[in-house]
Amino acid sequence: MLGVMPRVSDEHLAARRQQILDAARRCFLRDGFHNTSMQDVIAEAGLSVGAVYRYFPSKNDLITSIAQTVIGGADEIFAELARHEPPLPLSEVLERALTYVDSQTGEDGVLRLAIQVWSESLRDPALAEFVRTTYTGFREHFVAMARRARDAGELPPEADPAAVGTALFGLVPGYFMQRILTGSPNRASYLAGVRTLLAG
Repeated sequence: MLGVMPRVSDEHLAARRQQILDAARRCFLRDGFHNTSMQDVIAEAGLSVGAVYRYFPSKNDLITSIAQTVIGGADEIFAELARHEPPLPLSEVLERALTYVDSQTGEDGVLRLAIQVWSESLRDPALAEFVRTTYTGFREHFVAMARRARDAGELPPEADPAAVGTALFGLVPGYFMQRILTGSPNRASYLAGVRTLLAG
């Protein structure tokens, strides 16, 4: 009688996939997308070639999956801010968004990978479409927050929520790019500068 091959559990498959993604993330943070090969990821993960290629047939598949991980956490935070009851003042929205940013800008923070994702999206049409769709979604969360702020009387009735939300969202990558590229400003001084601009 032939033995039945045991089925691999979904949990095992998910854990193996995450093991590969974690290895790829370490490689990408250390050496960048272009200087990392699939062989580097395989060695970092400590798995066989076949095991890695089963989950990720190419480096682009790995990059796209990393991008989804990087972006997913931010989308959750922004969606929560947009749904908050009662609606938050826009200055508090920005402060909470930047608090999340600060938690993700360290040496192994996902936002260091975000900048690499942007760069790679200029070369890869599929990744470019993913980035465009995702960042449009981010912006829509901020437009929704601006609309709620206008309806709550924080903004004048004639304010255009699309314009306000777009400008407010732009302050978030502006902050983390400066933090990553120059090491400053800190959140308090950035928020103080924004408040001064808004009061003008």
